[in-house]
Amino acid sequence: MIAEFGEAVNMTPAQLERWLEREESRQVGQKDGSGESTGHASGRYIVELQRKKKGELTDDDVAHMRKVVGYVRRHLAQRPSGDVRESPWRYSLMNWGHDPCGDGGSTG
Repeated sequence: MIAEFGEAVNMTPAQLERWLEREESRQVGQKDGSGESTGHASGRYIVELQRKKKGELTDDDVAHMRKVVGYVRRHLAQRPSGDVRESPWRYSLMNWGHDPCGDGGSTG
């Protein structure tokens, strides 16, 4: 699961943190009662996971890694046609640590 997580999450912790600070990252996804989307909260957790050593991972951490891998795979299969650089589809994936354009959060 750790290797699959590493493949699914192609943004560094620093790139993901910068992305999560941007307004675009807050505009996508399903929101819970706190006003933060599930994906945005997941992104913050992903940064924590990326900074942990393998031996520090808990069962909950591994379960979240599995959730991230599943989300990224499902959404990559649903790629819309046309330019996705400034699309909600891309922004949602980036909240989960995957930039389908591979540039770590640059837009435009």
